[in-house]
Amino acid sequence: MNISCKITSDNTQQIIAEKNDAVLRALEIIGQVVENSAAGYAPVDTGNLRNSITHEVDDGEHCVYIGSNVEYAPYQELGTSRMKAANGGRGFLRPAVEDNMEKIQSIFKEELSQ
Repeated sequence: MNISCKITSDNTQQIIAEKNDAVLRALEIIGQVVENSAAGYAPVDTGNLRNSITHEVDDGEHCVYIGSNVEYAPYQELGTSRMKAANGGRGFLRPAVEDNMEKIQSIFKEELSQ
């Protein structure tokens, strides 16, 4: 038995575009999840640091940036020679990512499977 197949159209670019959109959707959801978690870990005196935490998806690089523009945020995240980082040296961004790794992976799986 001889079976032949004829390709009548190429949907490669459509599939690539759909997967790219899925990655960007996943990054946006992940950004929000980690942003909210980081706000929970941020030390609170005035609430300025907590309220300044935000995220931005870079669709060109396929990544999400999460952080704060408050001038003392790096000291709370990394510490200094005179003080530990927030949360006993863990900072507020790192634990927000680390504690949500399973959720992050799940978001990617869910979005890419659609």
